[in-house]
Amino acid sequence: MEYTKIVAVTGLPGLFELISSKNDGAVVRSIEDKTTRFISGRIHQFSQLESIEVFTKTDNINLADVFTTMEKNGAGLPDEKDSAAIKKYFERILPDLDFEKVYNSDLKKMIRWFEVLKKNNIEIKLSSPEPPPAEAIEKVKEKKEEPSPEKEEKKSSKKTAVKKK
Repeated sequence: MEYTKIVAVTGLPGLFELISSKNDGAVVRSIEDKTTRFISGRIHQFSQLESIEVFTKTDNINLADVFTTMEKNGAGLPDEKDSAAIKKYFERILPDLDFEKVYNSDLKKMIRWFEVLKKNNIEIKLSSPEPPPAEAIEKVKEKKEEPSPEKEEKKSSKKTAVKKK
C-alpha cells in the first residue's frame, strides 16, 4: 500500500486506500478493518493525505513532513484523550506550528492517523514527479535554438507595418 493512495473521507473516521474513482464517488478500502465499499462523492469529500498541509507561523508544511518529524522524535505519542499533553507534544516537536489555526481536534487526528499508518507499515513519502525523458529535453532544446519561419514572418510584418494618419 502506498502513501500516495491514502485518503481521508469527510464524515467517516479512519483512513482509506483509494481503489478506484468514478464520476459519482470512489471505491475505497478501510486501512483498519480492510472492508471495501463505495463512498458517494455527493455526500462526502476526499482528501489525499499527500495534499494536506498544516499551518505554521511561516510557511505551511506537508502532513508527510509532520509524520516524518513525529517518527524521528522517538518519544512516545501522547494519549489521544489528553488535550494538554497533545499540545505540549506538538509544541516540542514542531515549535512553529500555528496553534490558532490548527485546532486540538486536528492534532488528535494527526496522532490517530500516524498510529494507523505505522500499525499498517505504510511508508510515509511523497510522490516525486517523474523526470522528463532525455528525448523530450532534446526536442525542447532544439526548438529553442531554431526559430520557426512563421515567427520570423510575423516579426518582419510587424516592423514594416506603419500606422498612417
